[in-house]
Amino acid sequence: MIALNRAGETTARRIADLLGADLHGREGRVAEADAHFPNALTHVRDLFAAGVPVIGVCAAGILVRAVAPMLADKTTEPPVLSVSDDGSVVIPLLGGHRGANRLAREIASALGAHAAVTTAGDVAIGVALDEPAPGYKLQNPDDAKPVMAKLLSGAAPRIVGENIFRLDSDENGPVDLVVTETPLPGDASRLVYHPQAYVVGVGCARNTEPEELETLVFDTLAAREIAPGAVAAVATIDLKADEPAVNVLARSLGVPLRLFTAPELEAQTPNLANPSEIVFAEVGAHGVSEAAALCVADGSTLAIEKHKSANATCAVARAPAPVTEPGGHSRGRLAIVGIGPGQASWRTPEASRLIAEADELVGYGLYIDLLGPVAAGKKRRDFPLGQEEERCRYALEAAAEGRRVALISSGDAGIYAMGALVFELLDRGPDAHGVSDAARRVEVISTPGVSALQAAAARAGAPLGHDFCAISLSDLLTPRADILRRLKAAAEGDFVIALYNPVSKRRRTLLAEARDILLEHRPPGTPVLLASNLGRPDEALKYRELAKLTADEIDMLTVVLIGSSNSRLAALGEGPRMYTPRGYARKIDGDLA
Repeated sequence: MIALNRAGETTARRIADLLGADLHGREGRVAEADAHFPNALTHVRDLFAAGVPVIGVCAAGILVRAVAPMLADKTTEPPVLSVSDDGSVVIPLLGGHRGANRLAREIASALGAHAAVTTAGDVAIGVALDEPAPGYKLQNPDDAKPVMAKLLSGAAPRIVGENIFRLDSDENGPVDLVVTETPLPGDASRLVYHPQAYVVGVGCARNTEPEELETLVFDTLAAREIAPGAVAAVATIDLKADEPAVNVLARSLGVPLRLFTAPELEAQTPNLANPSEIVFAEVGAHGVSEAAALCVADGSTLAIEKHKSANATCAVARAPAPVTEPGGHSRGRLAIVGIGPGQASWRTPEASRLIAEADELVGYGLYIDLLGPVAAGKKRRDFPLGQEEERCRYALEAAAEGRRVALISSGDAGIYAMGALVFELLDRGPDAHGVSDAARRVEVISTPGVSALQAAAARAGAPLGHDFCAISLSDLLTPRADILRRLKAAAEGDFVIALYNPVSKRRRTLLAEARDILLEHRPPGTPVLLASNLGRPDEALKYRELAKLTADEIDMLTVVLIGSSNSRLAALGEGPRMYTPRGYARKIDGDLA
């Protein structure tokens, strides 16, 4: 919920309470909000990029201008709705068939307002045929548009099976709306919906080929004429959370993977058709595939007993109704997120999405604070500087409990940040002060961020136009001798050099040593950029000559870019621009010769 002024604050709060949504308000204009933001266009754009549905109590044009530059694919974009300040009109602007029209009607009903729905199908027949109720899956969504077009004249469809839209049925109607559990092709005159009442339970040997498990499952479903679209979930024991074949199968079916502990599976033993002492000795439960399938929904019964291939098993259970909230827990996910220097517009859409999806944010407190309103309302665990290993271990173990965790780093998380430490902990194993076996089974993904050296280079001009390297002057983790050796090699190679962690309260002399080493190989007037707090209100850029570089005006938030012997600082346009020629002038001269 977005509120821009005091006039719309009451309406926004009513809707937020109705939907259980966070209320974000404009700074200085909205008194009571869960989070405040300084700029509406930037904030709405950031939420939209993250895939967060946005309802703004404001003029529709504000929301349109905010998201217009990002519009690309209506099948993936989140709903955007505008509500008048007095709550009398609700307008779904985007995502009508992805929940916006439904939300508009729900809000309008609660407020006694008018839902200004303009989607042709919704206006003509009152429903969106490509947005069935939860628990039902449309097999052929690409045919929804031509089917809707045939109903715009006012004709009624022919209903076959359950009438999930509660429409009048005409046996001679121009299109069919079919609800069935069995495989049935759809086309431009027939939409096929599958009630997702089946659960596929699986088990397999370690590193089973994904093709083997997929073939077993799809052949098993086909033999009983169960449509893959009628499957609500794939289920297995939690020991298989990281099994590639199991995860590939869930993605192929487009359903969630649900995991259960051995005791949870063992509780289903009286209901198993094929209990096994061998399986019990191996995992602590008398069955995996049958038990997991039965665990997902209360009242389920076995529809297909355990089937086997060389390395895998599968079983299918049927729930008494379509499954909308499957039991068990999901595979935990740790997202290693680089947020750039801190400016929201420099954060990638993927990073914003992973933050929005996270159940918990973990990181150095300052970096989480830089997220602003996007982090509002989320559980967070702050760690001080110096506790990097504790930070990463906590994030992995939290993900092992089935949560989606975002480990926040500034810049790029893989450059002098938490990415490498996460993988080091996973690689160590529990016996070498690593992490638990459960933590080693979580999904770990990394997303790139704008690094400090990139941000500094962009502000300066193009100092990284030719070969460059990055060296950290922190000797806490790297022996001082190694740092000096790398400085000498970079100096001899005439690289442009980005110095990270140039000084600290304790370490003040290494920067001077670096300067003296570099002066042996490049001119005293070599340009140097000191860039601090990039992308933040107190951003500062200073240019110095290499011979005059000192630690007095540098801190840990400064990145130092030292040019090569070919780098230039030129007075261009509005100010100095630092760049390093690539050598095109020599190429042109050679071509002319």
